[in-house]
Order: sequence, then structure tokens, then C-alpha cells
Amino acid sequence: MTWHPWHRSSIAPDGTHHRVDGREMYAARFHCVQKYHEPGLAPVVDESGAYHITADGIAAYAARFLQAWGFYGGRAAVQDQRGWFHILADGQELTRDRFDWCGNFQEGRCTVRSRSGQYFHITHVGSPAYTERYLYAGDFRDGSAVVRCAERGLCTHINPDGHHTHGQWHLDLDVFHKGYARARDRSGWFHVDATGRPITLRRYAEVEPFYNGQARVLTHDGEYQVVDERGHVCASVGRDSYDRFHQVSAALVGHWRTDAIAAAVSLGVFEHLPARGAELAGAIAAPADSLSRLLGALWELRLVDRREGGLWEATLSGQLLDRRSAPNLADAATEYGGPLRDCWSSLRKAIMSARWRPPDVFASAASDPARVAAIQRMMAAYAQHDYSDIAHVLPFKEARTIVDVAGGTGVLARMLADRFPAVDVVVLERPEVCEFAGTGSIHPRVRFVSGDVYEPWPVRADGFVMSRVLHDWNDDDARRILRQARAATSPGSSGVILEMLLDDATPFGRVCDLHLMVVTGGRERTLDQIGSLLREAGFRLVRVEPTASLVSAVLVEAV
Repeated sequence: MTWHPWHRSSIAPDGTHHRVDGREMYAARFHCVQKYHEPGLAPVVDESGAYHITADGIAAYAARFLQAWGFYGGRAAVQDQRGWFHILADGQELTRDRFDWCGNFQEGRCTVRSRSGQYFHITHVGSPAYTERYLYAGDFRDGSAVVRCAERGLCTHINPDGHHTHGQWHLDLDVFHKGYARARDRSGWFHVDATGRPITLRRYAEVEPFYNGQARVLTHDGEYQVVDERGHVCASVGRDSYDRFHQVSAALVGHWRTDAIAAAVSLGVFEHLPARGAELAGAIAAPADSLSRLLGALWELRLVDRREGGLWEATLSGQLLDRRSAPNLADAATEYGGPLRDCWSSLRKAIMSARWRPPDVFASAASDPARVAAIQRMMAAYAQHDYSDIAHVLPFKEARTIVDVAGGTGVLARMLADRFPAVDVVVLERPEVCEFAGTGSIHPRVRFVSGDVYEPWPVRADGFVMSRVLHDWNDDDARRILRQARAATSPGSSGVILEMLLDDATPFGRVCDLHLMVVTGGRERTLDQIGSLLREAGFRLVRVEPTASLVSAVLVEAV
């Protein structure tokens, strides 16, 4: 039966064989079949295993596999008992290497996942195309592929030799299509050009690739639009099921969520889960009915789940509020639901004051050892979460002494000491914080020094870090802190400012900015604003390194 061209074939409705123009291509039947690909072979499965057949339904080779996929670039991905690999059209192995998974060859490259879970690309002969390894690597298209860096947690594009094509990093990224790629930051989706930069300032809830110069997008207000490559709206094409009325209503009662979570944490609910309602009520000495209503609210917030038999258990998100977890947000819940929430009662006054200066939240906490401990545990939890991927971008290989300015209990300091074995790290902190930190485990190359960041430092250094320090202060105070840093370092010394950078193109970080205004008198800043403060204090901005957390690393040099 050789009357048919295989490239016009289709899979029969029952999935057991192929047809051309409604006619059977061969008499054999299989458990399942896939499409034909060049060079005229199709993957099939029968009692003997998975393999490929010719257009006549005959096995193309003798080998059998656990799984077999289509041929791309003359190579097909298969799996046997030892792992994944590629074969040629005659069934011969491309190489003896085995992987945890293999993709398909596209443009002479194929993405694979190693036994250790790392992604990279191999060439048409099966050898690695480059030395880097990634958290994820996608297929090549039009000369580039998307990779996600394990240390950064961010995405960029690489070329077939593994070199970065533009050096821009994004939270999520797609391959290029007609010169543009979809990308996402914390404010939403947008399109980037070949340089990896956004082509417009707008951010959307969803975007599609461009099709003849236009793309469908979904705005954050729930409207489907068609926009051109300049961001101009060409058409409105419907609305999402978006209820603005109730969305605004939910924003108005946002404190309900904060208060419910803070109450649950202060009662120790999460530490007693999993438990049935009656058991939990007895454990925390609360009326069963009232507690069941609190659990219902936590259920709606997806912090707990109810199982069969009335068993309540914490979700993965709820486990972050359990003091037994590390890191956890239990102390953050009681702070944001207590003293820090009380500060927001002064918001209107802060907005109406030309030179608002709230009570010193750090000084007020200093007199209460329990609150000092709570705040430091809260900040340590954020540091553990946010800074785990940052140490590798810091420029301290040649440094001998680094000052971690207002470094809390030294979470980042210990990361720096581990990353740079020849470096001693000094944590410059308030006296009560040094006293509290001294009760914990101290790294052999990390020491705490009591001092005031406004006054001359009691230590000199050839490097420093300020992790979310400047945002707690207004511009005058921030300049004073930076000038003390400059006075304690020599020309050429490196510094790193870790801050959440505001971007005029997006709204991200603006509510936190308002929080800082009312609570500390500080502010979140744009890169230009931070750059201005640095220049006035005697520093040169070297570059900015994005991270997978909320903060960016602003690398500076003393001049």
C-alpha cells in the first residue's frame, strides 16, 4: 500500500491508525498513534512498546521504548528505562547520554533537563551548546530562546551559542514573534522589542502576540482592546466579567483581612492545625461558634481548608503564618494588624502636612523588648525570603570588610559571609537590636557593632550594603546616612543599595510608598531619585541588577 503521500495523512477518529483522504494507509492497528513527521515516520504504541512506523505501517527499526515522540530536525525524543534521549531515523541513539527529559530540536538546538533538574540546550550532535545551566530553557524560535536563571529567578533571551541577546531580565517572557516578545513585570504584561525593552509604557492583565501589526490585550479594568505597536487603541472588542463596583468595595474593607489574619495569629490558630473545630476551640480557649466563624473567614482567604470530617488544615499560604515555619509572616501579621495599622489613622494629616514627620517608630519600639524581638523577627523573615538570590550579584570579591548598615539580626550579613569567604561583615545597628541579635547564632565572620547611622561609623570598610534602609527616611535624612557611608569608605569602594524602585511606567509600589510616608516619613524612590542622592553624597551609580524579589540591587562606587 504505497499509493498515499504521508504528509497529507491524518489520525483516525479512534486514534489507532492513519488515513489519507479518508482511506486507511495500512492494515495494522495500534493502541495510539501520533502524526507523521519528516522523514515520513510516526510514533506509535502497541503491546511491544513505543516506536516509529513508516508510511506502510511497518516498524522503522527493532528497538522499543517507554515513550516515543515525533521527529524534528531528523531526531526524535524517546524514553527507555535509563532516561530520555534522542534517536536518528534508523533507531540509533544520538549519544549515550540520558536526561530527565528531552524536548524537540528546533533551529538546530534542543532543550533538555539533566538528572539534577537543570535545563540547557544541546546541539544537533547531542553535545551541550554552552556551559550555563538554567532553572528553565525553552525552544529556539527566530534565533533566540527564553531561559530562566536559577539564581535570579528572572527570564531573558539567549542566542544558539548561549549568549544573552539583550541583557534585559523579566519576571516572565515569551519567544519573539514578528520582532516582538511578550513579557511581564509586577505591574502586568507588555511587549518588548529586540533590545528587550518595553515598546510602550502601558501594562495589561493579558497580551497576545502581534498579528499584522496589532495585538489583543486585556486591560486591568477588564476591557479587551486591540492595540498597535505604538500602544494606540485600534478597537474595543468586549469586556471581561469584571465587577468594578465590588472590586472597589473589596478595597474599602481590606482591613477586614488584615484584622482577621492578625487575630488568628495572635490566638495561635495556625500552630494548632490540623485540628477539628472543637479540638481547636479547646486548645485556644475560644467559644466554638466564634472560632468557627473566624475559620470560615480564613477559609475564604484561602489560608485554611476544610477536609472531610470537619478537619481544618493550613494551606501552603496559611503555613506562612505558623510560627513553626521558617521563614514565616506571623510577626508581620501582628505588626501590620496592630501598631503599624494604628499609624494609618494619621494618613490624612500626613497628606495635608507640607513637612510631615511622624513619631520615630524605631525609637518607640526600642523601649519594648517584646516588640523589638517581633520587629526583628519580621524583618529577618523578609530578608530570608527576598535576599536568597542576591549575594551572587554583589561586587565584594576584593573586599575585606563590609558594613551591613542597619542589618537587623544579620540574615543578609551571614549570606555575604558565606558567599565571600575572605570577607568580614560588620552589622551596624541600634543598641537594642545588637543586644537581641547577640542571643542568636553568630557567624564566625559576622560581628555586631552598636552605632547611629546618622553619626560617624565606628568602623571603616571597603564595601557596604544598605538593604531597604533609605526608604525609611526622607531625602534629608537619607543624604546624611549616605554621607556617613562615604566618610567610612575610601575612593573606589563598592556599595549596594537594595530598594524597591518605582517606575513611572507602572503603579507598582505606590501603596507601600504611602505606607512609608505615614509610618516612618520615608518614601520609595525611582532610580533617578536614588541616583541624585548618591551623587550628592559622593557616590557614582555603576549599574542596577534586577532580582526575583521586590528589590533591585543598585551598585555604586565611592568617588
